[in-house]
Amino acid sequence: QVQLVESGGGLVQAGGSLRLSCEASGSIFSINDMGWYRQAPGKQRELVATITSDGSTNYADSVKGRFTISRDNAKNTVLLQMNSLKPEDTAVYYCNADIINVARSRFSSWGQGTQVTVSS
Repeated sequence: QVQLVESGGGLVQAGGSLRLSCEASGSIFSINDMGWYRQAPGKQRELVATITSDGSTNYADSVKGRFTISRDNAKNTVLLQMNSLKPEDTAVYYCNADIINVARSRFSSWGQGTQVTVSS
């Protein structure tokens, strides 16, 4: 069994910063891509940023230049540094990982989500 546990959400004023963290644990053999997605009320879940196992990154246009994704492969952890936050960044943020478990099965795993609220 594999778990993704997120932390770091909260309430911040516009222009402020937050850092989200997500740690994968359990019967993990390896992790391919990791990423962050978000879902605002009444909207579909959308990609925020992804990072491959060798560190290549991809960002949504709306967060480029403000958010930075990174990972620590030794700790099975992915981070999202969010700067210059805007009210439109308010959403529940979900961690995702493309995992191969010790049985060599491959699946996509999601965290439980962490709320980010940016006040104007």
